[in-house]
Amino acid sequence: MITFVLGGNKSGKSDFALNLLAECEEPGLFIATGKARDLEFREQIKRHRQTRSETIEVAEVSEDLPRMLRKASLTVRPLLVDSLDYWLFSCREAGCEEEKIQELIDVLEDWKDTDLILVSCETGLGPLPAGSGVRAFIRSLGALNQRVARIADQAFLVTAGLPLTLKQG
Repeated sequence: MITFVLGGNKSGKSDFALNLLAECEEPGLFIATGKARDLEFREQIKRHRQTRSETIEVAEVSEDLPRMLRKASLTVRPLLVDSLDYWLFSCREAGCEEEKIQELIDVLEDWKDTDLILVSCETGLGPLPAGSGVRAFIRSLGALNQRVARIADQAFLVTAGLPLTLKQG
């Protein structure tokens, strides 16, 4: 089953996704896609590590997320990817955005029994910034989120720590 969790910055989406992972019968694998580029983000990663259960194994990946998901799906254990927005940013930086998005969609369309929780930032709730690069990223992430939501069995929007069911499977 694929579960898609959307939310804004500091909305509680990661905590909600971790709670979903904790409800699974098997120990989960947490796949982190963010790179610690500044002190604030390093602190956020540190806080996330402190709050995660010790039974959750952590793997880090950048643009090779589709390959990692294919490999991890063979273990038949729950997976949590946090988050697609950081992954997309890495793909844009590496110049392989379109190719990697299609690879990810192909993996998701073929997904079988393993529980997969995908987290992403909802970008469509505020004004668009003036910079064309940021606007292009927001449009690309919005399109990716829509494609993932169509494939997902269930989807949630988390705001102020409260989940709203968008799609129930």
